[in-house]
Amino acid sequence: MAQTTLSSPKIIKSSAPSPASPASRTIKRPRIYLSRLSLLTLIFVSVFAANLALGSVNIPLKDVIITLLGGEPENATWGRIILMIRLPTALTATLAGAALAVSGLMMQTFFRNPLAGPFVIGISSGASLGVAVVVLSGGATLLATAGFGGTVGIALAASVGAGGIMVLVLLVARRVSDSMTLLIIGVMVGFGTSAVVSILMYFSRPEQINTYIRWGFGSFGGVSWKTMPVFAVVILVGLLLAFLIAKSLNALLLGETYASSMGLNVRRARLAIIVSSALLAGAVTAFCGPIGFIGLAVPHLCRGVFKTSDHRILIPATVMMGAVVALVADIVAAMPGNMEFSLPLNAITALLGAPVVIYVILRGRNVGRSFSG
Repeated sequence: MAQTTLSSPKIIKSSAPSPASPASRTIKRPRIYLSRLSLLTLIFVSVFAANLALGSVNIPLKDVIITLLGGEPENATWGRIILMIRLPTALTATLAGAALAVSGLMMQTFFRNPLAGPFVIGISSGASLGVAVVVLSGGATLLATAGFGGTVGIALAASVGAGGIMVLVLLVARRVSDSMTLLIIGVMVGFGTSAVVSILMYFSRPEQINTYIRWGFGSFGGVSWKTMPVFAVVILVGLLLAFLIAKSLNALLLGETYASSMGLNVRRARLAIIVSSALLAGAVTAFCGPIGFIGLAVPHLCRGVFKTSDHRILIPATVMMGAVVALVADIVAAMPGNMEFSLPLNAITALLGAPVVIYVILRGRNVGRSFSG
């Protein structure tokens, strides 16, 4: 009996990618990233202008723009306020916010820990120790005699302390191959320096303790036009180094062993990350005080907004987001409207950002995926 062969119908596949295919997502993602980064840049420009206009004296935005363009505002006093006080403060907030955010991003990637921040390797503790030695032991008088009084003297002391800890961490990093061991050593260095500061405070006079505590509140108003070049150059060098090691940071997301198998020189990458983070966090701490939260929270905000772990996208996004958060915090801190009185900056950064970060984490619930390798 003859058998009948049933042939299955041919299925013609379309060569065009479906809307949900990886190819279409590859095309759409750069556009999405660019649009979100453009929106973030627009927000930054708006907040920067608001920082110049708002304060103890509210200045019309029109006069702010005229002053920045080199013209004469309606009130000559407004021009002096903008150029001599508010503009250096806004630039300091921009640079400091960007520096802390990028430093925190690198530390979270390097240690693969979402709770790591820019000060986890002890840089802030070293700066605090330097300031404590000068302020609490009477060293401020010696610095003033040498011509380094006031804010400049405190910044110099903080820089020496942060630099000393950075050198110590670099020496340890050359001998230690495990990043977790380096993290623990950094935390222990922080505890040790905090203990020394507590002892110094115990034997100090109330006015000395008050000066040290006020420095610990944090402020963007301590950088003048005279010290701005030093501050800006150090921050820009640290940011440039961070951009250059973006691919190394991407490789480290998969773990040091896998990154090494891909051809990455892990020891060299580790030193570059530590130097960049130390420059960024150390400069901010020296000139602005130990400002918390920004370095811890902003990287999570950027991951939540941009939905990526690629540092080639996260680093510029973190620069802009960190600047925005710092500028908003500075505006809120100046809300009392008195030139002689402002709220503690550290308190404002925590109050503003903590609820937002908690919301992002609870909404996404994927913070740990970026560090899971």
